[in-house]
Amino acid sequence: MIYRRVIPVEFNHCDPAGIMFYPRYFEMTNSVVENFFREVAGRSYAAMMDAGEGVPTARLETEFHAPTRLGEVLEWRLHVTRLGGSSVGFTVEAWCGGSHRVTAKLVLVWVEAGGRPKPWPEAVRARIAAFQEADDA
Repeated sequence: MIYRRVIPVEFNHCDPAGIMFYPRYFEMTNSVVENFFREVAGRSYAAMMDAGEGVPTARLETEFHAPTRLGEVLEWRLHVTRLGGSSVGFTVEAWCGGSHRVTAKLVLVWVEAGGRPKPWPEAVRARIAAFQEADDA
């Protein structure tokens, strides 16, 4: 299974030439991951913040494949690539039609109050693991 999210490219995402400004890819990548945690892992960022928990990014690699323009619609695809004791690896890609626009590889770490890595809560880990197993099948 692949987690998907569609995001249209709006005027506020673009430079004066109508090309998507590269930092907006990072904002959209974060939005895809945030929605994955809310919809799949069962823990919204708001709930995490209220509890003093979080999933900060420990690593981020990005490759830009082709420009994106105002008015295009990006289909974002998130794959769980690795689930560790307190971390998770994702590959997040954006496509428009058959054109691959960007690939981001991320590692996020589960932290609790004080910002120290901790093992995943069992319920969160189980939901991510089930998603990963379904993706590998």
